[in-house]
Amino acid sequence: MAEPVLQLYPPPASERPLEGLFLAHELRRLVQGDDRPFFYTDFVVSLDGRVAVPDPQGEGVTLATAITNRRDWRLFQELAVQADVLITTGRYLREYARGAAQEILQAYEDPAFADLKAWRQEHNLPPYPILAVISASLNFPIPAKLLAAGRQLLVFTIEEADPHRRRALEQAGAQVISTGQGSVAGGKLAVELSQRGWRLVYSTAGPKVCHLLLAAGVLDRLYLTHATRALGGQPYASIVQGPLLHPPADFRLQELYFDPYGLDGLGQLFACYARA
Repeated sequence: MAEPVLQLYPPPASERPLEGLFLAHELRRLVQGDDRPFFYTDFVVSLDGRVAVPDPQGEGVTLATAITNRRDWRLFQELAVQADVLITTGRYLREYARGAAQEILQAYEDPAFADLKAWRQEHNLPPYPILAVISASLNFPIPAKLLAAGRQLLVFTIEEADPHRRRALEQAGAQVISTGQGSVAGGKLAVELSQRGWRLVYSTAGPKVCHLLLAAGVLDRLYLTHATRALGGQPYASIVQGPLLHPPADFRLQELYFDPYGLDGLGQLFACYARA
């Protein structure tokens, strides 16, 4: 068993096991009887507010590995295992195709998460959630492994997307759905997922998709790991990238934990915020 964390909020303060911390949120219970899917997302944030750093390959920004760690990864997996749908991006598929990215849900890949595999089986869920890719360019391949064993891949794009790329993705086995002009609309995305009966949607994408969900008012819960390490670097990448939100998106703190063992003993905070 991993070392425990300290619950700071709600009081009183008490130790809690790391394993099962976010499984205990029972997210599936929160969507029963609702009219639309329940959306949630998760970020690791540095002390200076960064979620990414400049990509050494010159391709924009990339995950800040200096603030990632196995204890946060455990909680990420507890969130992913509960989902019906995982939102990702074309960049993830490009990296997956060349072997630079792994499965998002590791319950069936890593023996360390065998308990999460059992959890998904006990809840009569398919081995992997459906993948939903948000992309305007449609510039990515579809690795055959991602559609193995009956897995589904949805691609949400814009009405003016390249028709040749659209047909190529459909021929490869993806379902391509137009949900906006100029950019994917979060509200239409929610409607499309709801009509297909999928209720619990976990965005593992980045700041642009987070803005899309916030702007549409559909992001229900935000999980943040606050890492006590400053990074610096340009361009600056926070959890939200896009125009000013009108009105601002309000959230309330639901839970807060201090993990003194993360980041080689520097410590980190695990926070859960709910839409106000």
